[in-house]
Amino acid sequence: MSQLHQPEYQRFIEQVKADNVMWGLRFGDEWVVCDSTEFADTEVMPLWSTRAEASAQCVDEWAQYEPFEITLAEFLEIWVEDLSEDGVRIGPNWNEELDGIELDVLEMVKEFA
Repeated sequence: MSQLHQPEYQRFIEQVKADNVMWGLRFGDEWVVCDSTEFADTEVMPLWSTRAEASAQCVDEWAQYEPFEITLAEFLEIWVEDLSEDGVRIGPNWNEELDGIELDVLEMVKEFA
């Protein structure tokens, strides 16, 4: 993991543990996912630890999307298995340029154990 992105990742983990929620972007039934910059033929689902950070991304091609709360319990019980099976990685607290780390969902789950 890049030293540059380590503080944002730690903040994501701590905030999600404290609030028991994380935020994705959704429009209808469609969630924001991006192509990975690290792995071929792989998608990344960006997630944020606060609604405000997720809202800041609702511009340009994502202007119609809205922040959507995912409880930590729901994420662990439902999302982890689906994302893992689909090979989708997680992008915790990506910045405005959509720059940040890309993690295997199972790697991130260890932080919540």
